Amino acid sequence: MKKLSARRRHPLAALVVLIFALAATGGLYAAFSPAGEAQADTAEHSIAVEEGMKLYAVGCSSCHGTGGQGTEAGPSLVGVGAAAVDFQVATGRMPMQNPGPQAPNKPAVYNDAETAQLAAYIASLGPGPSVPEPGQYDPAEGNSARGGELFRTNCAQCHNFTGQGGPLTHGKYAPNLHDVEPKQIYQAMLTGPQNMPEYPDGIMPEQEKRDIIAWLAAVNSSEAPNHGGFSLGGYGPVSEGLFAWTFGIGVLIVASVWVGAHTAKARKS
Repeated sequence: MKKLSARRRHPLAALVVLIFALAATGGLYAAFSPAGEAQADTAEHSIAVEEGMKLYAVGCSSCHGTGGQGTEAGPSLVGVGAAAVDFQVATGRMPMQNPGPQAPNKPAVYNDAETAQLAAYIASLGPGPSVPEPGQYDPAEGNSARGGELFRTNCAQCHNFTGQGGPLTHGKYAPNLHDVEPKQIYQAMLTGPQNMPEYPDGIMPEQEKRDIIAWLAAVNSSEAPNHGGFSLGGYGPVSEGLFAWTFGIGVLIVASVWVGAHTAKARKS
């Protein structure tokens, strides 16, 4: 007992116990971890990257360079992440048919599997935002009232009050957000395509992005009521001011003419 007590008081006793605990933990993890699944996932990812590199060489390298470093015809793709690729390719904006101030939304050239392969290859070039999971952009998990406030503060200047879109400078425009998939809206906020600013989670948290998506889903729903009457396209004060000026002033002019005509008749009689 005295020998055991002396060993416990030895200065290296705590270090020996710590090393033993770490070794035991590592052994148990190695014994019970799903090594086969991890290896399978790694192999599948490597295949996706390889196939994506082939697709990239044929359809993208002429503008973005053989290694994604960019050229005069297209920006660098190093570090843009899989989310940016998924958005641009799935919406048909890339590859562009013709050079112009903005890539329009059009039918996609690549299917879902090919889009995922391209995204995997570009993600391998440098770290960037990954493709979001369904729970991250589910409108049911958002607060539409709060989303309306956020949208009017951050987005309405370009997309108008209900996401109807609008023109920008030099032939650019903010697209209409009606019938746009929640995943694409989330990815656009996350990556900032073309003229749009980026809203990473450090600037706009995940929940706020969901709130904005919930607002757009609610306000663009076919069942959404117009509490203010005739929506005038949902463009906000510009269309409302034009309506008031054209029809309001017109009514006042007609009323003035009518009053003047009847006043003149009354004086003659």
